[in-house]
Amino acid sequence: MKPIDKAEHEKRLKRISNIFADMARHADIQAKHRCPYKNRLDQCTAQFGCQNKRTPKVPGELPDCASNDRLDYRNAWEMNPEEVQRMRSKLRGESSMNEHTNHPQAA
Repeated sequence: MKPIDKAEHEKRLKRISNIFADMARHADIQAKHRCPYKNRLDQCTAQFGCQNKRTPKVPGELPDCASNDRLDYRNAWEMNPEEVQRMRSKLRGESSMNEHTNHPQAA
């Protein structure tokens, strides 16, 4: 076996790193608008209801995805802990706090 040429090894490593960097950039861009449950065949892999699910072309296959890829689901993940707690309370029907002032409402 020939010894490894370090310069050639670095050159190849840099080339493959650039290829993967381009792939990662493309994935980052695509992830901002394409549903994460839509596969490469435009089928829905979500295990929950979705308004974009359509009857599969072939019975037994995954449902088709009718999304136009214009959605921006990034705001579905709330980053503000106080806002998360406020929404949890609201969903549970615990509306004892005034939404605008965060002070208990007068009885």
